Amino acid sequence: MAELKAVHQDAADAGHRSHVSVKTVWRELSSVVKIGIVNSNLITTFAGMWLAFYFTGEHFLENLHLVFFTLFGAALVIAGSCAINNYIDRDIDQYMERTKARPTVTGTMDPRRVLWLGIGLVAIGEMSLLMTTVTAAVVGLIGMVTYVFFYTLWTKRHYTINTVVGSISGAVPPVIGWTAVDPDFHIVPFILFLIMFLWQPPHFLALAMKRCEEYRTAGIPMLPVVHGFAMTKRQIIVWVACLLPLPFYLFSLGVPFLVVATLLNVGWLLLGLAGLKMKDDIKWAKWMFVYSLNYLTILFVAMVIATIW
Repeated sequence: MAELKAVHQDAADAGHRSHVSVKTVWRELSSVVKIGIVNSNLITTFAGMWLAFYFTGEHFLENLHLVFFTLFGAALVIAGSCAINNYIDRDIDQYMERTKARPTVTGTMDPRRVLWLGIGLVAIGEMSLLMTTVTAAVVGLIGMVTYVFFYTLWTKRHYTINTVVGSISGAVPPVIGWTAVDPDFHIVPFILFLIMFLWQPPHFLALAMKRCEEYRTAGIPMLPVVHGFAMTKRQIIVWVACLLPLPFYLFSLGVPFLVVATLLNVGWLLLGLAGLKMKDDIKWAKWMFVYSLNYLTILFVAMVIATIW
């Protein structure tokens, strides 16, 4: 009886270890590919694709193959680019609280394997996008090259303009979604690109204010590190103000969408202006950061809803 209990206990322990191992591997992979960034970018990718179906008169359910190849391809290109970013930044990630636990820093994953994982994901993702249109694959490649080479390898470590350069890659996903359906030029994907491009500097500069000392320790020349909070606040306000006219180029989505988008823009601008009088800069930066996250989700969900009504 004792031996039988021991066998059962060993089996239970083995199952537990296997379960823990799978959870650990998944957690580390999620960290390496930055699953949160992948998920948020898929929202904008889907919105761009959905609007393309709407404006071109194509039916969503009749093009589920495009939906799959677009979202699958975009997800892998973004995930692969993030993995390569993790490989490159492993020397500076150790100095920042939010990145020091990444597998490439702790050593739980071989950095070379992470690099090859990233390259493999990008390659498979590009092949998936090629199943839609060549334009979508090219746009995806532009996003990867901008993020890995122009942002991660070059401007991030040398210039305060790194946030602006990185915004190019972050503005690509909705364009991937649109061009997967319609590869020809249209004003809508151009406006979606501009919205995403202008949204990112105030979003990431607010984060940079929150993490200013960490960036300083890591030697990353973020704007608040080099020029201080006052300059950063003014820059954030200017970027937010530039968003104000963009929803009106999407007037065909209807008045309710324009009202929602304008209220979001005005609310963000007023919150930004309030920061000029606030003495607690970090508290204001947290408010701006949280607002930016909600802004993006609400705006792009509103675009989809506007086409259904």
